[in-house]
Amino acid sequence: MERGELKPMDAEQLREYGHRMVDFIADYYKTIEDFPVLSQVQPGYLRKLLPSSAPVDPESLDQVLKDVQTNILPGVTHWQSPNYFAYYPSNSSIAGFMGEMLSAGLNIVGFSWITSPAATELEMIVLDWLSKLLKLPDEFLSTGQGGGVIQGTASEAVLVVLLAARDKFLHRVGKNALNKLVVYASDQTHSALQKACQIGGIYPENCRMLKADASTNYALSPDALTEAISHDISNGLIPFFLCATVGTTSSTAIDPLLLLGRIAKENGLWFHVDAAYAGSACICPEYRPYINGVEEADSFNMNAHKWFLTNFDCSALWVKDRNALVQSLSTNPEFLKNKASQTNMVVDYKDWQIPLGRRFRSLKLWMVLRLYGSQNLQDYIRSHINLAKHFEGLVAQDPRFEVVTPRLFALVCFRLVPFQSDLDLANKLNHELLDAVNSTGKIFISHTALSGKYILRFAVGAPMTEERHVNEAWKLIQGQASLLLDSLST
Repeated sequence: MERGELKPMDAEQLREYGHRMVDFIADYYKTIEDFPVLSQVQPGYLRKLLPSSAPVDPESLDQVLKDVQTNILPGVTHWQSPNYFAYYPSNSSIAGFMGEMLSAGLNIVGFSWITSPAATELEMIVLDWLSKLLKLPDEFLSTGQGGGVIQGTASEAVLVVLLAARDKFLHRVGKNALNKLVVYASDQTHSALQKACQIGGIYPENCRMLKADASTNYALSPDALTEAISHDISNGLIPFFLCATVGTTSSTAIDPLLLLGRIAKENGLWFHVDAAYAGSACICPEYRPYINGVEEADSFNMNAHKWFLTNFDCSALWVKDRNALVQSLSTNPEFLKNKASQTNMVVDYKDWQIPLGRRFRSLKLWMVLRLYGSQNLQDYIRSHINLAKHFEGLVAQDPRFEVVTPRLFALVCFRLVPFQSDLDLANKLNHELLDAVNSTGKIFISHTALSGKYILRFAVGAPMTEERHVNEAWKLIQGQASLLLDSLST
């Protein structure tokens, strides 16, 4: 591009550049299996490759794309690769990509209804659609006192409901009682809850991360919860918030929602259900029972960007009482006042979240639901679960390995078991196996720790993963395990 008058937005240049960028991304997906799944670069690699200051004169798109290919892609871990089996998935799709393009093209900042009425109203509608697919209670629909809102991540979702619950309780018992408020969850709950407690001013010693173990398949015990609540009340503390998980990060454990919800109700706690990963599966009738008891919850969250073909970020949160969020998070400066908001005719999503600004994220979820339909989405989820079941069967056939926890969705937790019953040796071997497998660049898996055991996690969920990828991954794991065990015997 030649130096001259800067025209940041020109329709014809957008058409030209846009086509070329789509071609570049399409070619990337066509060749994605050629890249090491886990980036193999060393820390600080990029500073050695790029200039130390920005260019004075414009450079061509060809130059930029060449640098992306040569310098950026080697430093990318390819989450959309069919050989990506780490953490949990972060799904992309053509529909999600198109919605993201349209959102970027319109580039609105939809903090209040008046700033783009369609952005607010489509979000309300599309989250009602998703709520109905999940068969959530009617109280979560926008037609009543509750409703849904798209947050960036589940971490934001748990923070906003914790703040809403905190302020609701402090309004009742007095602001000086902050040091007495107590939060409950299992020790398998995502660390986002602890961060939310830190931000919300909850005293660290009042965050009860109750131990969950193999006897309950790492689910929160209702008896342990009841005992903790009784103990805290007898010591003059104020139980106010319970977080249950459907599909924990380590092992997809399922907390017993119905029993926990009843305990929360009896003790007046705000009950939040985090189904960030497994919530997507619950659009399938056969997996919907995993959220039975959600009718007792005050809030419910699932990440459409994990396993629902909706590009990051898109975390769906529903609440039964929208006023609790608004009362905790609303601000009303003069420059944001308008007739629609002041007459309470509309929803202003700025009052349901931490930041003021927000993107038109509902477009991509809307496109995913419309371009694929619920039946295809259900089949998509089932296909990954079947692939994980297949992998589980492969592991079970090899006496050198064991499946550690029951497979509930598309995650298999397994480990290599040395012939000696030595936990430290087993942990060391599995750590070495993880590093050996990932350093090949052919697949990427991650790990966790359960009951002192170093566990390997194999999460199926990338959009292009097929049975051949699972089979090849297992052969690679077996091969690296054989090399490790051979070295142990020599």
